[in-house]
This record gives sequence, C-alpha cells and structure tokens, in this order.
Amino acid sequence: MSLDSRGRGVFAAAVGAVQPDAVVRRSIERKENSILIDGHSFKLRNNLYLVGFGKAVLGMAAEAERIMGDHLVKGVISVPQGIQDTLRQHGKEQLLLKDNSRIRVMEGAKHNLPDADSQKAAECIRQLANELTEEDLLLVLISGGGSALLPAPIPPITLQEKQDVSRRLAAAGATIQELNTVRRALSTLKGGGLAHCAHPAQVVSLILSDVIGDPLDVIASGPTVKSEIWHEEVFSILDRYKLSTSLPSSVKEVLGRTTPRWEESKEESDRVENVLNVVIGSNRIALKCAGRRARELGFRPVVLSPGVCGDVKSVSHLYGLLARFACSLEEPSPELATEILKLGPEVGVQSWDLCRTLQALAEGRTEGWGATCLLAGGEPTVELTGKGRGGRNQELALRVGLELRGVGLPPNGPVFLSGGTDGQDGPTEAAGAVTDRGLWDEAQAQGLDIDGSLTNNDSFTFFSRLSGGQHLLLPGLTGTNVMDVHMLIIPSIPITIR
Repeated sequence: MSLDSRGRGVFAAAVGAVQPDAVVRRSIERKENSILIDGHSFKLRNNLYLVGFGKAVLGMAAEAERIMGDHLVKGVISVPQGIQDTLRQHGKEQLLLKDNSRIRVMEGAKHNLPDADSQKAAECIRQLANELTEEDLLLVLISGGGSALLPAPIPPITLQEKQDVSRRLAAAGATIQELNTVRRALSTLKGGGLAHCAHPAQVVSLILSDVIGDPLDVIASGPTVKSEIWHEEVFSILDRYKLSTSLPSSVKEVLGRTTPRWEESKEESDRVENVLNVVIGSNRIALKCAGRRARELGFRPVVLSPGVCGDVKSVSHLYGLLARFACSLEEPSPELATEILKLGPEVGVQSWDLCRTLQALAEGRTEGWGATCLLAGGEPTVELTGKGRGGRNQELALRVGLELRGVGLPPNGPVFLSGGTDGQDGPTEAAGAVTDRGLWDEAQAQGLDIDGSLTNNDSFTFFSRLSGGQHLLLPGLTGTNVMDVHMLIIPSIPITIR
C-alpha cells in the first residue's frame, strides 16, 4: 500500500472510532436491570427518559434505545433540519431510529441557526425534564451544534432579541467566552438550566465533543453543567462593547432581576450531585484510535496535540518545519528547533508537546524506526479573501504541499492529510485533501495556479482539477464531528549523522 492509501486508512479509523453509535455502545455497559456508565451504576425499572440535541445525536439516540429497550419510557431529540433524509441518502440507516421508536425526533436550526422549530424542540425537552421525579433517570445526549438546537430564552426575551444581542456582541469583537457568558444569562436551559429543570431526577449526560480541550461548560453551552450567573459580570461585558444602553427592554428586565434565574427551593449542591457528565467521544479519542491503526499499517505513531488552532498559514508552516526537521539528511540545526518552538503559541500547541514530538522525530532518525505517522487534530481558521469553494482542511493541505516542496527524497517524500471528521469541509462534498512534496511540480505540469487558488480561497476547485481529483478526501457524510484530523507521514530516510 502507498503512503497515501495507508494515510486514508488511518483517517477512516479515526472517524470510525467516534461514530455516534460506537461511542454510546462503548460508554454504556448493560446489566440485567442496571447500566454502568463511567464506573457509576444506575438502576433500570422502566424509569429511563432521554433527551438530546446536536448534529450527531440521532445516531447516539438510536444506539441508546437499542441498549435500553423497554426501560426507555419516552424521549425527545432536537436535530438539524433534513438530517434524517441526508443520513438515508448516505446509507447511514444504522444511525436512524426504528419506526416504533419511543423517541420523538424534532428537526430545526436550518443553516445551524436557532429558529422557531428548534425553540419548539427546546420547549418540549424542558417540559419532559420538568415532569421527572426522584425515581427517574434522564439520559442527555449532547454533540456539536447543540447550542443552536436548544434555544430557550428567558421570558419575556424573544428568540430574535437574544440573537440580535449575540450578533451585536460578535460584531463588536467579543470573545467566545464573553458571548457564552451573556447567552447563558439569557437562557433557560443553558449553563446548567436543563439539569436544574430535571431535578430531583438523576441526570447522566453523554457528550460527543467538538470543542478544543473538551470544556463541559462550552459544549452546547453546558446545559447540564453548573454555571454561576452574575448579572454584574454580564453588564460589565455589555458595557465594554457599549451595548448596555441600547438593549431591548426585555433583556434589561431579565438582567435587572435581583433573584437568580432559578428558584432556590433546594440546595444547589444536591442538584450538582445528581448530575454525571461524561465525554464519550472527542478528537483525543479519535487520534488514539488512529494511532493504533497506524501501527497496524507499519507506521510508528506520534501524537502531537488534539488542540491545533490558529491561522492555517501558521499551522501549515509548523508542519513544514516538522517535516524538514524529520527529513534532514544531516543533524537538524538548533535554529530549526527554536523556530518550531516559537510557533507553538500561535497554533495552540504547548511547548512540552513540541519538545516531546521533536525528541520522538529525532529518535526515529537516529534509531532507524522506519516510517512515522505524526497525528494531530483541532480546528484551524482561514482568513477569507476570496469567493472560491474550499474549506480549512483543503486549504491547509494545499499550503502544506507548498511547504513540503523539496523536503525528503523522491519519490517517497512526506505525505500530509487533513480532513474534517464530519466528512464535510466548508461548502464542499470533500472532507479534506491529501498532498505531498510533488504538489508544486504536479500543479505546474497541469497549468494550475496555486497562488491564485489560495488568494481566492478556492482550494476545492484546485484539488478537483489536480490529477482528476485524486488528492481529495471523499468519505461522504460520516454522522459525527470531533473537529479535524491532521496527519504527516514521514517515510524512513537513510541518513548519516555527522
């Protein structure tokens, strides 16, 4: 098998490890009349209720219902508009509920924006949670996109008013942390609100993370994670961006209330003890399984980091420098290592992860360990300067291809792959692309303009035309999402250390 085909196999293993049904199946151990989750045992006596929200929740719910059987009383899940038809079209029937399912599926949030349909679903979820007793167990399924699928502004705030406040904050330059703080203060279910509604029932949340670092309070805005809401902090943020004086009267009313958004009829500590949050799928898990598959295919796996972020220009430069370090025919210069370490803060990679990786690459060179598969993940960003078709994974692959020009020995120079685990990179049918040191020459021979494609953010068009689209990564819709997987495959290179 070529390096290209083996790399695609490793990517497939990463995606397979975080399929919605697979992560639920691994996380729930069914006994006769109980289930074991993350070391905690819960009794089943026809007392199980289920709610969920997110892009991957349909498959999670289908598997949960298969495991729980008749113990599941009823459920409600909020999923993206059209997701059921899309999964059928892609042959993903195993991620769909059966015709006799006890779970109600509600579609909404068209274009990943909160709307009337998703608000209706959120209200149904709230009602179900409010009806539970201390004898009941609520299983909450959460995945990426859950925030838009669970909009429940505190009355009298309307959904439109809440969205307007969020948009104005974002346009003024507010950070994601500031945005989340304000959203939680205006929401009934976010920031622990759902868990509060479900009290005194036992709440167990199974979470498929699409956020770097897997912060529980950020994924879907933390509906089952206790969050202190300080209206003074919210007003401070609004003042910072000069928005506090122009707020809708409904928002001012909610933020002006002296009592918390929840009535403190019971001790908050009791509510917290009744909640178990478990991350069952993440980029880190995908990379771990990818590493196992890489070893099976003859590579030595090295995981750099699951938190790569920052501009694709900086990220691509990092991978180019790492390739030069690993493929140098002589001992790499100390300056090269220093340059790599300096890039760390720009791309979200800690110094100790870079040092560990450099040591592993150096050992691979000196001890003849054969081909190395460097794995990483995360979510870089792209500065939009044009109107072409592309996505961050394809643009990253294109830029790394330029970085690899002249690195290593022909014909087996380094190979780079970048793919979105959801199977969709930007508004294209590709998940990403695979490239190598020969990209520049290949493009020149076919009369393709790399610089123009990058300026116009037109990476998909470029890769579609390059060698008939052979470099594109086309797994189709996967039904999951734990951000992106990056792979730098470094072949064994005969070197002489002087």
